[in-house]
Amino acid sequence: MNIWPYLLQFVLALLLAPLLSGIINRVKAKVAGRHGKPILQLYFDLAKLLGKGEVLSHTTSWIFRAGPAISLAATLCALALLPLGGQPSPLQSQGDFILAAYLLGVGRFAIILSALDTGSPFEGMGASREATFSALAEPVLFLCFLAVIGTTSGLGLSSELSLSTMFGGIPASGWLFGRPELLLIPVVLFILLLVENCRIPVDDPNTHLELTMIHEAMILDHSGPNLAFILYGSALKLWFFAALLAGILVPQASIWAQTIGYFVIIFVTAVVVGLVESIMARLRMAWISQLLGMAGALAAFALILTQVR
Repeated sequence: MNIWPYLLQFVLALLLAPLLSGIINRVKAKVAGRHGKPILQLYFDLAKLLGKGEVLSHTTSWIFRAGPAISLAATLCALALLPLGGQPSPLQSQGDFILAAYLLGVGRFAIILSALDTGSPFEGMGASREATFSALAEPVLFLCFLAVIGTTSGLGLSSELSLSTMFGGIPASGWLFGRPELLLIPVVLFILLLVENCRIPVDDPNTHLELTMIHEAMILDHSGPNLAFILYGSALKLWFFAALLAGILVPQASIWAQTIGYFVIIFVTAVVVGLVESIMARLRMAWISQLLGMAGALAAFALILTQVR
């Protein structure tokens, strides 16, 4: 297998992931009639943070310092399991979708432990909320995976239960065979993208009110390179879920056509996130679980439809 096309796209993903945040912020600014931040603002922030020192509390231990690096490494490994531009991952294996999901879980767990290690009540509150919503989102993600597996099984690919097969363009090609239930999966994945990346209407990444924070409350004590690791890891996680959407929506084609389609869908997803954040208010905490319940019902319905056809 020629891995160079995949490696090129993987490097592009690493370089372009912070751009998604800039696109979201620019869309929000344009909708509000403002000029807004530069589209490359996150690149500037990362460069500034990497050049700064770090302030550490006396109450923290090595867990606080190691958490951001572990989270970033886990997210990088999860992204490396995804097919990019229709190109299968060199690391693909049977059941690697389970590994990818729990690598993201390891990254989240590391940040939660890092937040709890500070002894701050606000960070502990944010960690508790993050753990609650991630526990509700995880079954929904696996229901999406099972629905996609049901589609690939229906197309005679039941022996290939890897992310490279599931999100390599086969589901989109399945629309040609009359599988409209697949239209439900991108909707569910988009809701998961908002939840897992703490975007409006689930969380506001720009908020400064501790009592309403979720993800942002956990990183209040981080600074310098460790904060840069967290911000870059969040950008990679956003790219991961946008790439899942692209794997569902972009059909199999030539390598260049499918690659262009992947990048177009990823950047369009960032635009849609910006529009959603511009027209919606943040939901009450109790309603987030209901939103995830609705997403789980849609994913379960899609799974049932894949089994009865």
